[in-house]
Amino acid sequence: MILAISLVVAVVFGSGAFLVLQRDLFRVVVGLTLISNSAFLFIIAAGLTRGTAGFAQGAVPVLPIPEGSAASDPLVQAMALTALVISLSTIALLLSLIYRLYVAHETVDLEDISEAEMRLAEALEREEEPEEEEKPEAGQEEEEIEKRSR
Repeated sequence: MILAISLVVAVVFGSGAFLVLQRDLFRVVVGLTLISNSAFLFIIAAGLTRGTAGFAQGAVPVLPIPEGSAASDPLVQAMALTALVISLSTIALLLSLIYRLYVAHETVDLEDISEAEMRLAEALEREEEPEEEEKPEAGQEEEEIEKRSR
């Protein structure tokens, strides 16, 4: 049983790590989801069965169980559920950002987005460069001062 759970966690984590290394942003988010789910599976598997010997006074905190049997630790499940809710909200935020990038650049490929951002940054740099001001010649400054003073 432990070997089967370990293999499932390893396969899910490996699949997520492979997807995180892709160029498509949607695949990256799916990879992050798989990695977080493998972490939840690992945490829940670690707290699945717990004998009565691990508790103070030999009783499970939720309900007393007969001697020699095992029970799941509810704290581990509560922590995993809390982490699951947080990760789902983070994934929803990432998906909304990816949608926004898709609307702006019409692609979710990281290379295409970075090239478009570089072109935009270069265009902004060209626009922000100050143009040289026209400097009047030495004789023109004196003539303008005389005209204004009259």
